[in-house]
Amino acid sequence: MQDSQNLQQLAEQGIAIASPLPRKSRQAKVVWRNNVVTVGGDAPVRVQSMTNTDTVDAVETAIQVRQLAQAGSEMVRITVNTPEAAAAVPYIREQLDRMGEYVPLVGDFHYNGHRLLTDYPDCAQALSKYRINPGNVGKGDKKDKQFGQMIEIAAKYDKAVRIGVNWGSLDQEIMAELMDQNSRRTKPWETRQVMYEALITSAITSAELAKNIGLNPDNIILSCKVSGVQDLISVYRELARRCDYALHLGLTEAGMATKGTVASTAALSVLLQEGIGDTIRVSLTPLPGEARTQEVVVASEILQALGLRVFVPSVTACPGCGRTTSTTFQELAKKIDDFLRGEMPVWRTQFPGVEAMKVAVMGCIVNGPGESKHADIGISLPGNGEAPAAPVFIDGEKALTLRGEHIAEEFQTLVLEYVQRRYGQKA
Repeated sequence: MQDSQNLQQLAEQGIAIASPLPRKSRQAKVVWRNNVVTVGGDAPVRVQSMTNTDTVDAVETAIQVRQLAQAGSEMVRITVNTPEAAAAVPYIREQLDRMGEYVPLVGDFHYNGHRLLTDYPDCAQALSKYRINPGNVGKGDKKDKQFGQMIEIAAKYDKAVRIGVNWGSLDQEIMAELMDQNSRRTKPWETRQVMYEALITSAITSAELAKNIGLNPDNIILSCKVSGVQDLISVYRELARRCDYALHLGLTEAGMATKGTVASTAALSVLLQEGIGDTIRVSLTPLPGEARTQEVVVASEILQALGLRVFVPSVTACPGCGRTTSTTFQELAKKIDDFLRGEMPVWRTQFPGVEAMKVAVMGCIVNGPGESKHADIGISLPGNGEAPAAPVFIDGEKALTLRGEHIAEEFQTLVLEYVQRRYGQKA
């Protein structure tokens, strides 16, 4: 009887609609000129990437930064590891400004960041954010001093700082102390649990030290990167429970191609759905010849799939089966997707709202007309044995039918005309 009543109550309430939980972090600002990228609080989850060029080559690095920014990266991190690299940073910034690309630059510092930021003040000012790894700022008595030098400079120039702990370079003093404490427990933790605790302790302790030195706590962003999916979920759940700093998410050394994409998606999606995470990076190892921008595309797609952001019009396409023509709909779907992504850097300014557009490229009569009607604009291509005709649906209504050898080109023209008509600025 009780079960029957519960079922009745559920039926009256309707099925719950899934949505990500709200985030509860502080809000930092990463600024360059008039481009203010807010991180945390009620700001959108931000996409970040990193160059793999030699920073000393200012022109090559600026070109790649621009490519990443145009692909959707809202902050771009660059390696600052030598005096030559630090000296090049202002020139990279200058090149980007000349191109009208005001994406904030993040300096990645390890081992000698205190010297580079002190000796190259133009570098310190040209960067919008510093990434500091507490495990790589010095040993013993030097650790707090060198960390403090970097924080003082960040506070002086009002820069955001990501305190980025990584279990590949974990602070061994903290790890040793926690292992010693664990050995005295009645029921010792597993070694993996101690490592989790060391990561979180290092991040939060460093953040508190930075705050005490004088850094605005709203300018602090934390990360605790690991390479395992379940490890990342465990660490960030606990980190989010213990602090309210903005959090940067990402699997470190996620891997190549499918492996890196799937692992990053699995880990980040769980945390983002739980309201954990304010910036993300998908750290893909590029395939030979693959563009660095692929990691930005994956990160954007994760956020778009979860309904947290929209970056580019989505293309719905069927997977294909024995009913579909072998290549026609696949080629058209790729052509349209490439076309939309290629146009977005310009369309973002010319056609506000176009990123939410839905396009369907379907392969046969089974689901083709229905999916096309649900899209803003869609086409249902003829499958095997179907009449050589491709009905086009616009705003849910059949608008026309395309025939002949130039269906792909004609449909692309229709998409462009639709964008101009629906999203163009009204006089």
